[in-house]
Amino acid sequence: MTSTSPPPGLARFNALEEQAALAALHEVCACGAWARRLFAARPYATADDLYAAGDAATAGLDAAELREAMAGHPPIGRPRPGDPASAREQRGMAGAPEALRAEMLELNLAYQERFGHVFLICATGRTGEQMRDAVRERLGNPPDREDAIVRTELGKINRIRLARLVDTPGD
Repeated sequence: MTSTSPPPGLARFNALEEQAALAALHEVCACGAWARRLFAARPYATADDLYAAGDAATAGLDAAELREAMAGHPPIGRPRPGDPASAREQRGMAGAPEALRAEMLELNLAYQERFGHVFLICATGRTGEQMRDAVRERLGNPPDREDAIVRTELGKINRIRLARLVDTPGD
């Protein structure tokens, strides 16, 4: 027998009041338009439906909305104090040697100067060295190529965070 009801975490998300749902979505992506798009498409029958809506909303962000989304991400190597999500996602830099952390700071600054925004990468599961190598490589990209990479990386981060949102056990 097949169940037609969504998994418990997704059902819980679908049932949240508007302000709570928007706040939860804002924790996934700092862009208000992105959160409103996902909220407006509720209820979701499956987690895959939610992920697809998240992907579509990310793909549909205009330049200002993409900047708003990126503004919610701290630089690699400097997770926000008291933010368990950024600390968890940047775990690969947590135990990095001081020399690597200092190099990453310099690379972050060079990247921000070149592109006008924080270096965005899906850091989950990456080592400090892998993130350093990625920023080094991406510094040479033309802006339009980098914009496409940033959007892809944001989509990966949003999917991981959406999965965590709907997989979180209830109270």
